[in-house]
Amino acid sequence: MEQEEQSLESFLTWGAQLGISDSSNTKQPQHPPSSCLGSSLCIAHFRHSGGRGLCAVRDLRKGEIILTIPKSALMTRESVMEDKKLCVAVNRHSSLSSVQIMIVCLLYEMGKGKTSRWHPYLMHLPHTYDILAMFGEFEKCALQVDEALWVTEKAILKAKSEWKEAHALMEDLMFKPQLLTFKAWVWAAATISSRTLHIPWDEAGCLCPVGDLFNYDAPGVEPSSIEDVEHLLSNSSFHDAVVSNGNKNVMVDAEKLDPLSQRLTDGGFEEDVNAYCFYARAHYKKGDQVLLCYGTYTNLELLEHYGFLLQENPNDKIFIPLEPAIYSSTSWTKESLYIHHDGKPSFALLAALRLWATPQNKRRSVGHLAYSGSQLSADNEIFIMKWLSKTCDAVLKNLPTSIDEDTLLVNAMDNTQDSFTFMEITKLMSSRDEIFSFLEAHNMKDVHSFNDIFLSRKARRSMDRWKLAVQWRLRYKKVLVDCISYCNETLDSFMK
Repeated sequence: MEQEEQSLESFLTWGAQLGISDSSNTKQPQHPPSSCLGSSLCIAHFRHSGGRGLCAVRDLRKGEIILTIPKSALMTRESVMEDKKLCVAVNRHSSLSSVQIMIVCLLYEMGKGKTSRWHPYLMHLPHTYDILAMFGEFEKCALQVDEALWVTEKAILKAKSEWKEAHALMEDLMFKPQLLTFKAWVWAAATISSRTLHIPWDEAGCLCPVGDLFNYDAPGVEPSSIEDVEHLLSNSSFHDAVVSNGNKNVMVDAEKLDPLSQRLTDGGFEEDVNAYCFYARAHYKKGDQVLLCYGTYTNLELLEHYGFLLQENPNDKIFIPLEPAIYSSTSWTKESLYIHHDGKPSFALLAALRLWATPQNKRRSVGHLAYSGSQLSADNEIFIMKWLSKTCDAVLKNLPTSIDEDTLLVNAMDNTQDSFTFMEITKLMSSRDEIFSFLEAHNMKDVHSFNDIFLSRKARRSMDRWKLAVQWRLRYKKVLVDCISYCNETLDSFMK
């Protein structure tokens, strides 16, 4: 612990030397030059909300500057490729994407060890991540839902494909054997996916020392009236600009502009000061965790790009299997036909179901009502609510485990420390196949006594991802249950 504290102090001193500062007065820093933090922020551990993050050391006002990172401190393709050897090699492999090159740049700097100008920062990067591309076969299957399995498989295949494409470049650069492995590649890819910030001149983004310590704050719930124009927003430039490779990014729509300062309330790179500037997105009291909004994500997207999820995510949505005729009966996109985090069908899903339940020869005459969000008739509404409730119930019954079982499993995982008492879990669950699959996946299937089994580091990491998978599927099932309740409440309203 003492050694870790000393390393952290060295990192913050290094940051101060590069001009990183959390002082609101950047010309006259209020904190000692031996640390880049102390005036507005400090590093703290938030056990139940993101782990290591940034804490307010004083009351912060919404919109005030709280952290500045000079461009010279950012790790970008441009800055890393000042190394001529790297630059020449990269230019020979022009078919690689900007993100692939950024991953190679990160591994290249890691290979330099203490000679890298970013060494103090690189030593503080996480040793492992939990993004979907790092899920093994067991953890992938634990997600249970076809959509999640497909997204995970796609992420894994994409990572492997990009690694193979970049292998020749890494060999040209004579990477050490351990840096040529897929394990090293997927670690670096996860670092880029989960920690890069958006910059206007490079779609690969940048690694931002200290600035990437902010944990995630989901955007607030949109006003309910926004559903009336969901179909317009789905194709509108007014949407939040979030970089497709998963870069952390500030919001760029008008709603996120502070009306007083006309600055982004999260932050961004500012040309006039040649630095990445962060602003308080809310009023914070001393001791509060200070958060950053990366963009609007569902829990599955958070898992894919960042390796975590939120127990209460106002932007979460789930998809259920729909009959082909539902898609063909409407002009709504498939992506708009979902169920909200609170169990309510999306505006588009309700409209599509109402049209689908209408005889084809009458759809044109009532289409304007459906697209305005109006009910078409009592019989129509009753039919679609019964159908939706029945479909959600069928999805629930078709999944291998119940909500109660998943809840018991998560609770058991929460109560484990360095050891894992499998017998305690198997006593609670009626379906034990998953637990024995975990044992088999980690060569423990022949264990005769389950009590006080100490897991290897690899098995413990697998359990962390397993827990994330169970938490995701549990949240998915709860949304289905909430949707059934919504349907039943609607049906009851017609009986009064």
